[in-house]
Amino acid sequence: MLIKLASYGLLIALLPLTMVWVSDNPDKYRKLVWITLFLTFDLIMFGAFTRLTDSGLGCPDWPGCYSRSTPIEAHADISAAERADPHGPVTVFKAWIEMIHRYFAIGIGVLITALMLIAWHRWIKSRGRNRKFLPAFPTALFVFVCLQGAFGAWTVTMLLHPFIVTTHLMLGMALLALLTWLGARQTDHPPVEPSAATLRIPVVVALALLVTLIALGGWVSSNYAAWACPDLPLCVGSAFPSMDFSNGFTLWRNLHMTADGKPIPHEALVAIHWTHRVGAIIVAVYITWVALRALNTKGLQRTAYWLLSVTALQFTAGISLVLLHWPLLLAVAHNGGAALLLFLITMLAYKVYCARHETGESMASPTHATMGRRSPAPSRELARE
Repeated sequence: MLIKLASYGLLIALLPLTMVWVSDNPDKYRKLVWITLFLTFDLIMFGAFTRLTDSGLGCPDWPGCYSRSTPIEAHADISAAERADPHGPVTVFKAWIEMIHRYFAIGIGVLITALMLIAWHRWIKSRGRNRKFLPAFPTALFVFVCLQGAFGAWTVTMLLHPFIVTTHLMLGMALLALLTWLGARQTDHPPVEPSAATLRIPVVVALALLVTLIALGGWVSSNYAAWACPDLPLCVGSAFPSMDFSNGFTLWRNLHMTADGKPIPHEALVAIHWTHRVGAIIVAVYITWVALRALNTKGLQRTAYWLLSVTALQFTAGISLVLLHWPLLLAVAHNGGAALLLFLITMLAYKVYCARHETGESMASPTHATMGRRSPAPSRELARE
């Protein structure tokens, strides 16, 4: 079974690997990084679809489905479980969603492994002189994808434990951020004016706030607290409804239960949802302020424009979710919007910390330079002089 699963993941990875290999792009490594980034974004979206359709236990074991490599082979067991409980977690439809998600995840793991191996090979071949292939980031990506796989297994074996599910989401977002930084390292960016240095702390704060908000959103989803506040702008008819923060934010407890094994009260779910709403307002205002400052900084305008646009769309989507009673496709898009915001703020952070001055000098300290920014070719240096 394991060999079959690995072969399915390899087949999925072969398509982008072949596209890169046969392309006429002279920088195939950079192309592979960006394709892997794009597919990781897609995987996050599909993971949201898996969670929102309650398909996380569509196959109740791991890594296969009833110890088979495909739902086709496990069809008899799946059908028996569906007949026994037609509205339960195991159905043919949910099993296919869950297994496609797993195949896709294995394929991403193959691509990240390829990135790491290529980086180490080129780094050793250049005797450590080619900073483009500094292997630290690709190796970190490999570690993260292995950890992500472990949490994917625990998500199933621990029956959608809220803390495990939320951590699984956050590791996926971390993979996206690391791939974004790696992609930014491989890409030439327009020089930015020296005043961009004043945005360093605000951008880090924006990144920290966004990560916290994504974790809160994951906590809402993993606790099925989306319906706890069905009205807007109030929550259960009040700006400050009755809330149980203690049970709501007890991290280690089973799904729908408190830490002492009792059914979780509705007030705890209200606390989770209400906190996410308030956090969304704070984060949207702060990111908008940072983006407006970046909009006035040469070399950052394009990223700032996209950041403003996506922030507005994401905030609108959050409001629409409540007003439209949580339609599935919009909920999936909302998860994608969070991932896109993370991508944009990570890219802005790279440009603020590691981009070049207008004069061609590096804004980054030697420590940042060693993180993998490509050194300009000598001819380009001479041309600027």
